[in-house]
Amino acid sequence: MLGLNSRDFKLFLFVVALCLLAPILLNPFPVASTLGESFNAGYPALMQRFVIFGLLVIGFNILFGLTGYLSFGHAAFLGVGSFAAVWMFKLLSYNIVPAIILSVIVAGLFSVVIGYVALRRSGIYFSILTLAFAQMMYSIAYSDLVGKMLGTVITNGETGLQVYNDDPQYLQGENAPNVPHLFGLEMNSAFTWEVGGWEFIFQNGYYLSALFMILGFYLSIRIFRSPMGMMLRAIKSNQTRMNYTGLNTKPYMLAAFVISGMYAGLAGGLLAAMDPLTGAERMFWTASGEIVVMAILGGVGTLVGPVLGAGVIKYLENIVSKINSDILHGWFAFMPEWLDNLLVNILYPFVGKGWHLTLGVVFMAVVIFLPGGLMQLGEKIGGAFRRRDRKSADAEAAAAKQRNTPAE
Repeated sequence: MLGLNSRDFKLFLFVVALCLLAPILLNPFPVASTLGESFNAGYPALMQRFVIFGLLVIGFNILFGLTGYLSFGHAAFLGVGSFAAVWMFKLLSYNIVPAIILSVIVAGLFSVVIGYVALRRSGIYFSILTLAFAQMMYSIAYSDLVGKMLGTVITNGETGLQVYNDDPQYLQGENAPNVPHLFGLEMNSAFTWEVGGWEFIFQNGYYLSALFMILGFYLSIRIFRSPMGMMLRAIKSNQTRMNYTGLNTKPYMLAAFVISGMYAGLAGGLLAAMDPLTGAERMFWTASGEIVVMAILGGVGTLVGPVLGAGVIKYLENIVSKINSDILHGWFAFMPEWLDNLLVNILYPFVGKGWHLTLGVVFMAVVIFLPGGLMQLGEKIGGAFRRRDRKSADAEAAAAKQRNTPAE
């Protein structure tokens, strides 16, 4: 089905189901309950970040997971995609179609130039080159250097680029919404389904972003299983041997770099569609580092791992970071006061502003015990169940054989 083998098609359907049911799956507790206030993550802004950053890391995984080339500057393409999208909102209209198209094109053009230069080196030198390019682009955007040279505003410096009432918006119709929309379908419009104490929010913007992530995931599967994917794996395995056979590996690596950059540009455009305001901070080196951590945490070179890694980090950043001492005391209010205070003092450094500490502990545990990422944990659990089922089947077969063996 869809050009996929049976296993990949099941995996694709699993991702589609997760995206469609996310508003329900991410709200497992009643809204007014203590657990609901602490752990529910099914609100549109966060769900959009789950799928947008999932899309971003899927693209990054095509480069890093297949070729082994580690880019420390991928946030630059995320940033230029966002700036391009906001400029479309300013010049044309709030319709997201031109914004998304331009964000992909601009990111692709930047990735061609940067990839052509950076791919002249490999290993750590390639990584440093991509980091240098990204930091230069961040500095240019933060200072709006190009805008100052041209006597106009391009990135609006540290304030960030946004849409103003006096912007041209040449294609903005009289009755068109003044928010990002898809031919009149507003991205921030949502339908709320209340069932008992539960509240499920289905937002247009989330499902549009989820659709792009699903398409991006499908494309990544086709690339992974294609002859090009096999060539990229061969480059990762032994590029020197590939060169000795007379094959020119540079076009394949550049193609992987450009495709990965276009994924990032698309993610940047979707972030702008979610909130038409962007700044240079999206291009900073820490943002690129976060992309690398997402890929490694989920499982480099796997299909679902990057999505899983992006979800875990965004969950920690947005859910664990909002837990404070009052919430912790609410969890342990049924305990004796001394035990309540003890547990709060133990847990408090790992939540709120200390969520990075939790991320560090999780990341260290994954690197040490699960070098294949969280996907390796899933494989181990699945393997344990399969071994148990196999043992049960063998035991039943042995018992049946013993019953059917005539007594001497």
